[in-house]
Amino acid sequence: YYCIIGGWVTKYAFAYIAAGPAAMADGGTFFSSFITDGVDSSIFMLIFMAAAFIIVARGVKGGIEKANLILMPALIVMAIAIAIFTLTLPGALDGAAYYLKPDLSKFSPELVIGALGQMFYSLSLAMGIMITYGSYLEKKASLTQSVTRIGCFDLGVSFLAGLMIVPAAFVAMGSGEAVAQNSGPSLMFIILPEVFADMGQVATIVGFVFFLLVFFAALTSAISLTETCVSIIQDGAGFSRRKSLVITVVFIVVAGLIINSGYNVLSFIQPLGEGSSLLDFADFISNSVIMPIVALLTCVFVGWIIKPKTIIDEVRISAPFKAAKAWSVMVKYVAPVLVVVILVTALAQSLGIMKF
Repeated sequence: YYCIIGGWVTKYAFAYIAAGPAAMADGGTFFSSFITDGVDSSIFMLIFMAAAFIIVARGVKGGIEKANLILMPALIVMAIAIAIFTLTLPGALDGAAYYLKPDLSKFSPELVIGALGQMFYSLSLAMGIMITYGSYLEKKASLTQSVTRIGCFDLGVSFLAGLMIVPAAFVAMGSGEAVAQNSGPSLMFIILPEVFADMGQVATIVGFVFFLLVFFAALTSAISLTETCVSIIQDGAGFSRRKSLVITVVFIVVAGLIINSGYNVLSFIQPLGEGSSLLDFADFISNSVIMPIVALLTCVFVGWIIKPKTIIDEVRISAPFKAAKAWSVMVKYVAPVLVVVILVTALAQSLGIMKF
């Protein structure tokens, strides 16, 4: 998923330099022409994949750690810069007010469930990323501090993303309802390029920096997921890191090419109904089905099989764990219920039974 979307982002960042902002601001023709061109879209997907694979191939300290020390600060700085610039656009402050001002009339159980789902996926839970990276930490590293930082940075970057995108989209569409209706790929790849094209001389720079920012965000996620696969194969099969990486690369490339072809040569395959693609189906299976089930099984395993004390003792090696009792209740009783809610609502939403 990240590699295919990353390929789209790579194409757009490149196009802002090579073709100029006007090329993308054509109501979606550029976007649809690109993703339906099997050769062009595959090339940019492979370019994105290569960037992730090269970094992972250099190892944890020599590749992933060094890359993230550059990519993550750069991502945050660019997000702040784009958000500030966006707020200077005519009408953008109305979009910021829409984004920041609570509307209690819209508060509903569906809203809470939607927020739960967003938090679940935003924190990359049940993907193996947290466990893999956690296994690389030294024993003296404070897990409680790490968890706090993860939550704070996730909240901060999510807030910046909204402050960057919502006011810009508001400028183009004039209302929050219109922004919500155009959420998803169309907002990023069709609406925002039209906003950037109206910025005059800075359009090329703003458009390029924005898609470079998204490129960095997608790349850090792709690196994490690739490293997780390599680590699991290495530990589970007893293979060397190099062999595990080769297996991972081959699998991801083949799967990526097949799923990417769902927009061109295999576009006649529409697993979830008219207008759906192989990417939609893979996204549905992984995000709406597998991840919540894995999260539920993790809660059962930790809460009822190995028992919470096992994790509590591990945490207390590096730092006090004052919330240990509350955490035990959470992992045994609260989290499983919330994960089931996420699973059921995600399935219902994907199947068209429930709408948010």
